[in-house]
Amino acid sequence: MASVRWSLRVGSVLLGVVAGGVLGLCAQGPDLHKIAETVDSHYNRLNTLQAEFTEIFRGGGLTRNETGVMYLKKPGKMRWDYTSPQKKLFVTDGKTAWFYSPGERQARRTTIKNLDDFRSPLRYLLGKTKLEKEFHGLSLVTADQPSAPGDVILRGVPKGMEDRVQESRLEVAPDGTIVRISLEELDGTYTEFRFSNQKGNVSLPEKLFKFSPPMGVEVMESKDLEP
Repeated sequence: MASVRWSLRVGSVLLGVVAGGVLGLCAQGPDLHKIAETVDSHYNRLNTLQAEFTEIFRGGGLTRNETGVMYLKKPGKMRWDYTSPQKKLFVTDGKTAWFYSPGERQARRTTIKNLDDFRSPLRYLLGKTKLEKEFHGLSLVTADQPSAPGDVILRGVPKGMEDRVQESRLEVAPDGTIVRISLEELDGTYTEFRFSNQKGNVSLPEKLFKFSPPMGVEVMESKDLEP
């Protein structure tokens, strides 16, 4: 999920309501700076985050919809358990990242510094979010309808991904929660993540972010850990 470097290399991208109106809404309309501050305030107060996700991919003549559960834990730990249409695992302990599909004979591994993946930036979302510093040309989108009343849509180009991403969009709920992230690449490839049932500061054991290949599984070094 190059990375959406929002404190990693994106995202890093996921409480409070700004005084004077939800997400800084006022008679003059949404205030970009206040919206960004609300997002920062929301995630910087969290040590862990658990959320259900839907990942939508379109590119190269293919369309893929997948669902599962994502876990984040400071500092820089992340786990994506894909449950449908098939089980897969993407996990990092902050130093090493793994991708594995149960039943396969190979597991892919790379170091975080070499990781080229759109999910990886989200691992630094907690505790150090600075939305306005992570995007070039961050602005409000008024032409598109958000998925829920009261949400707003932001767009920009994640810093460090200019050679790959044409535009990224974030849908932000009134409490500062990021409910949707989309990325359109220069070649037309489109990836979208939708998040729901987000739970902050839940207890997440360290072993959740560890991975040991099953016996007989070959380990391959690869920068590309995309499913």
